[in-house]
Formats: sequence, C-alpha cells, structure tokens
Amino acid sequence: MCPLVTLPLRRLAWAWASGWPAPLKHRGRGLLHTASTTCPDSSAPVFTRALAFGDRTALVDQHGHHTYKDLYQRSLRLSQEICRLRACTSGDLGEERISFMCSNDASYIVAQWASWMSGGVAVPLHSKHPAAQLEYFIQDSRSSVVMAGPEHLELLGTVASKLGVPLLPLLPDIYSGAAEGLVGGEAPAPSWKEWGWKERGAMIIYTSGTTGLPKGVLSTHCNVSSMVTGLVDKWTWTPDDVILHVLPLHHVHGVVNKLLCPLWVGAVCVMLPKFSAEQVWEKFLSSETPRVNVFMAVPTIYSKLIDYYDKHFTQPHVQEYVRAVCKEKIRLMVSGSAALPLPVLEKWRDITGHTLLERYGMTEIGMALSNPLTAARLPGSVGTPLPGVEVRIVSENPQREACSYTVHAEGNERETKVTPGFEEKEGELLVRGPSVFREYWDKPEETKNAFTPDGWFKTGDTVMFKDGRYWIRGRTSVDIIKSGGYKLSALEIEQHLLAHPSITDVAVIGVPDMTWGQRVTAVVTLRDGHSLSQQELREWARGVLAPYAMPSELLVVEEIPRNLMGKINKKELLCQFYPRDPGPPAGVQISGRAGAGEAGDPHRPEGQHPPRSPGVQRSRSQEEITCSGLRRDAAGEGLTGRASGVEADQLGLRTSKRLTLGLTLPEPLLASDPVLSPLQPTPPSLECASAWKR
Repeated sequence: MCPLVTLPLRRLAWAWASGWPAPLKHRGRGLLHTASTTCPDSSAPVFTRALAFGDRTALVDQHGHHTYKDLYQRSLRLSQEICRLRACTSGDLGEERISFMCSNDASYIVAQWASWMSGGVAVPLHSKHPAAQLEYFIQDSRSSVVMAGPEHLELLGTVASKLGVPLLPLLPDIYSGAAEGLVGGEAPAPSWKEWGWKERGAMIIYTSGTTGLPKGVLSTHCNVSSMVTGLVDKWTWTPDDVILHVLPLHHVHGVVNKLLCPLWVGAVCVMLPKFSAEQVWEKFLSSETPRVNVFMAVPTIYSKLIDYYDKHFTQPHVQEYVRAVCKEKIRLMVSGSAALPLPVLEKWRDITGHTLLERYGMTEIGMALSNPLTAARLPGSVGTPLPGVEVRIVSENPQREACSYTVHAEGNERETKVTPGFEEKEGELLVRGPSVFREYWDKPEETKNAFTPDGWFKTGDTVMFKDGRYWIRGRTSVDIIKSGGYKLSALEIEQHLLAHPSITDVAVIGVPDMTWGQRVTAVVTLRDGHSLSQQELREWARGVLAPYAMPSELLVVEEIPRNLMGKINKKELLCQFYPRDPGPPAGVQISGRAGAGEAGDPHRPEGQHPPRSPGVQRSRSQEEITCSGLRRDAAGEGLTGRASGVEADQLGLRTSKRLTLGLTLPEPLLASDPVLSPLQPTPPSLECASAWKR
C-alpha cells in the first residue's frame, strides 16, 4: 500500500480550487492490433533501476546536480501526494492519466517517475502549446490530475480550473531535499515487481494532428523499455556517457533518446532550459566535468550552431581547436526528427570532424532504423533496423485475397531480403516489433486502420532499399509528388536546391493541378542580400534536376515555419499559400509557372501552355512570388500581401516570423473576394498561423 501523507496547504488549495472529478480509468488493456511483441526481460520503468546508481550524478540543470537517489526519493514523495490527492489507498491508480508541464530540468523527471510510481500514465505537455490545445490534451486523455512546475502554474491553473481537474503544483522544493515528507523517512519501495509492467500503459504523446485533431499515442512500459534498450545496444550507451539535452520534452526524441537512455544505464544528462547556440558551444568546448560526449539534435539546431560558428569562430587557430576538441572529446552526434540537408551534414563534418548519425523513427514506434555507430555512414540514408525491429517495404495489391500488399523487401537487424524483381523499388514502410505502440488513445477505429490485417504498422512513409541501406523518400501524403505520371521525392528535390548558393532553406510542395495532377513548387528563403528569379533557378537546376522535377513555381519567403522539433508542416504550408483547389484565387497574378517546354510539365509541347483556373493571370513583370506589405504598391495599381509580426518560439529562439505569399491583387478582386474585401488600401498586417507539429 502506498503510504499516505498530508498535502501541504498550498497544494491542497490548488487541488480543491480546481475541482474533484471521479476517477476515470481506461476501459481495458486489450491490444487493438495483432503486432507480435517480445519484450525485454524486464519491462519495468527506468526508476526501478535508479537506486542501483545511488549517489551517481543523474542530471545537471540550472538548479544544480541531482543524484539518482535524489530523483528517486523526490519522485516517491510526489507519488504519495498524487495517491493522496486521488484518495487512492492501494497506491495503484490503474492507468489513470496524469498530465504535467515542467521545464527542462529535474522537475520533469520527478513528475514522470512519480506518475509511473503511482500507477498512472504520463501525459507530458509543453508550454508552447496554446491553451486550447492544452485543454484538448487534458480533456481527451481524461486526465485525473494535472501537475505544473513553478513556472507554469498560472497557465495550467487556468486550464485545469476551466476543466474541473485538480491541479497539483510542483513547488520549488522539488529541486532540493530527498526524503523530506516521506512517511518514515526513506520509505520502502512499493511492490512494483508485482504490478506486471509489460502491458501497463506508460505514456501518451500527442501527434501533430496534420489530418485532423491530434491523436494520443499510448505506449506501454514494454514499448518504452524496448525503445530504450534497442538504442542502448545500438549506440553503446555506458555509465561514462554525458549527453547535452536541449530539446523539448513532449516528443520521443527528447523523452526517450535523450533522457531515458542515459538514465537507463546510469549516465549523466546535462540539461539546458532552452536551446542557446552560445551555451551549446560552451558545453562542447568546456573542460569542466561532467564533460559532454554525446549530442543529439534536429537539423534546425545544427544550422543555428553552424551560423554561430561562422560568426564567432573566424580565426584559423580557433577553428582548428574547435575541430580537435569535438573530434577527440565527443563520441556521438545524432540528427533526427526531420530530413538532414546535405550541406548541413557536410559543413558540420568540416567544422567538427563528425559525420552526423542519421536515424528514423516515429512517435508510434520509437526508433526503427539507424546508421551504424562505427562503420561508414551514407549521407541521406537512415541505415538498417535496430535490435528487435522488423521492417517491410510494400506496395498495395488489393487483388490478392490472402494479403493486400506485395512485399518488396523485408529486413531486421541482421539482414534484409529483397524480392527478385523489386530491387531498389519504392514502397511504404511497415514496422513490427515490441516498440510499436499499443493504441491511439480512445480511438479503436483509427488504431485498427493504422495496422495491416497481419499486424504490421503502416508508417505512411515511402522508402527504398539500396546499397544495403534504407532511404526515406518522404511522407507519402505530402513528400511524394505525382506530376504528369512521374512520382517525385520532395525531399530529394530539396536536397538539390539547398546546394544553390542563394538558398538557405527550402520546402518543396505539390500543388494540385487540373492538368498534371500536381505541380512542383519550391518555397525558399534566401541569404541576406541575395535575390533569385524563377528563370535563374531553372537555368541553375538544369544541371542537377530532371526537367520533370524542376520547380514550376518559386515562392520566396523570409522564413519557413517549423515546429518545435524542426519539422515543416507542408499541409499547413500548402493551405496557407494555396487555400483554393486547384490553384491560387482567381485574378491573382502568380509568376514563375514553367513556360513552354519548361520544367514541371514534361509532356507539354513547345509553345503550349497548360490550362489554368479562370482568371489566373501570368505575370510577366516578376519572376518569383515574394514577400511584401499588404498595402497599395508604388504605382497604385494593386495590393501586395504580407503577413507579418507573427511571433513564434522555435527551439528557444524568439523570432519574428513573417511568412507570406506576396501576391499582386487587382482592385476588382478585393471587392469580390470575401476574404480580401475587408482590406483597406493600407490595412494592418495579416497574421499567419504557425503550425506546430509534433
């Protein structure tokens, strides 16, 4: 039985003020799919290993050093408070959901471990999610308790009060003290071994919701421990490792790869409250202990680190020192959560001596594929399956009765077998193994549809197997562009365009087209002081892209919005620039369409233009779509559009995002279009919605 304690008055006040809902427990633990699982010998969560590491340092944050014993005892104390709050005399909440919002510090670990110690399912929240989304996460998960770190009490207090969910504040003493508040001091651990962790729910992480409302991905303790042990094995984690953590903690990358893996083996996690290029370089080059030797990040962070390097490490002897220290002291650097641009990989290798290790994973499956730790890494490849993971590359074959798909290749950690005749053929990636999630929370139909009848999870990603490695071609829904009978990889086109000397960032999208199905459109940002026209891009691209893969439209923006993990929500981007299907609004002068016989329309004869939506005019005065203000132009002949002043916090960097589509809008359109008609000749800026993906 979990010993009960008296809650401090301040905590009780918060709890009572928020209301007391009846305990809502999951209706069952039955698997909703047939994926085979072979769990590790022990599926017990990481906190059950903590006391074995005792007084070893587990975490270093802005509050100081925290040992494994400290974190364990603070978590146990908090778990008792949770049980008291829920009037749970058994000490087992039976998979009640516990939502919590904590900063990147020790409070996160304590909240996570306490959720598990009390028998709950951890539901991590992030402070950059808008209040409406936080309400949705708490309400959808039917959380019975909400916990908030000191910095987040005001935000979550309002949300919890509105929903009538009790709020348990994590007061500053969570960063200090160990056994204070425990009944009997160092209270004996509850009989967790008897709980049967294997199928017990561990955490719910919400997906981005690009095709609707976000779905809660429920992973069991078996799933989580399988994710962790696979990476510990593949990347040879040891107690001597020290990882620098700068990522958000509501995503598998930040939670599993960068936090649970080091804690599983007794290593050290050095955690920054948010990303700072200056602080990261300081940690890389510092001789203080514990000395960082492992780093993982998203491509956006590596780009920011390169920018800082170029501005501040200009002397040759300094550059030599940086390279020598990074090469000698850091054993592993990993990039993930988004495609790694080749120029970033090459530049990072030049300045640090490290070829970034690329891997592939999803919220639903953890990590599935990884490049080798010591052998040669092929840029752009995501390697081979991790331990315990099985993969298939398939294509649909509805005519087959026994199985609805044809297998191109099937592999595991040891080998991949390719079906004769399907060498280097693209197909959808399927995954099976103990790390694959249990269900989409409270969505049995969506869960069923996510799996094949024989139990393989459908990732929705198009891949190919070549040169003994797996290569991600992109999300089938947005990164595979079907134009004029060709299937094009947007990621591959992006890699080529990033080699252009004027382009700093790019997103290639497929815009609906009545004639060609989709047309290739490039959204780009340029280096300061650079300009680029559609014609110039076409001339340059002739040497690197096939005619049918060349962008037929060019959109120049100040910044391409990315979510907290560096991903671009291309569906949101497409909706923002092309809100109507199939193309921009009638009357809009849009430039940069491929001309006669030019890129994007591979079958069009010379001199013949494809039909366009009624009223769409071809601009002859400007070659690309650019960003400008929504105000009357100098000639007074129309309005040009800009959405500005949209503030976003991206990986801790406050930036003013002005992502816009500059359009020349004829005056008659303003009176007829229901969206544009309210605009005056010099209206205020239009705000653009930034899509924060998972």
